[in-house]
Amino acid sequence: MDWNLFFWLLICFPLNVAFLISTFYQVLILSDLEADFINPYDASSRMNYFVVPEFIGQGLFCALCLFTGHWVMFFITVPLTCYHVMLYVKRKHLIDVTEVFRVLNAEKKFRLAKLAFYILVLLIIVFRLVLLGVYYLDIEDE
Repeated sequence: MDWNLFFWLLICFPLNVAFLISTFYQVLILSDLEADFINPYDASSRMNYFVVPEFIGQGLFCALCLFTGHWVMFFITVPLTCYHVMLYVKRKHLIDVTEVFRVLNAEKKFRLAKLAFYILVLLIIVFRLVLLGVYYLDIEDE
């Protein structure tokens, strides 16, 4: 059996689901902050907890797609990875407690765009998994 199935099933799928859950949680926190259900300190500390691991995971995911030869997925994920690197280099990756209400709408739109991006990547991964499953079932029939 080829390593492609293990790559998509055991690496890409769980990693992307983790990104999706993390981003959805951050959107929920921003919505709670907007509705004044949570204070700014708790909201920023909860969101900042996920930022650096998400950036590292996205970089690893992009590098794995590059090194395994999955060029389409690499070219899809490289813009977000470059944007994460730019945010980290400019030190704008963490949410400041004192400015959280000023950047609330922009951060919410950014997180919603990332959520849509991760859903798109998840659909591509599921499509690749189904395609590989059909391919392996076709090989076993012959």
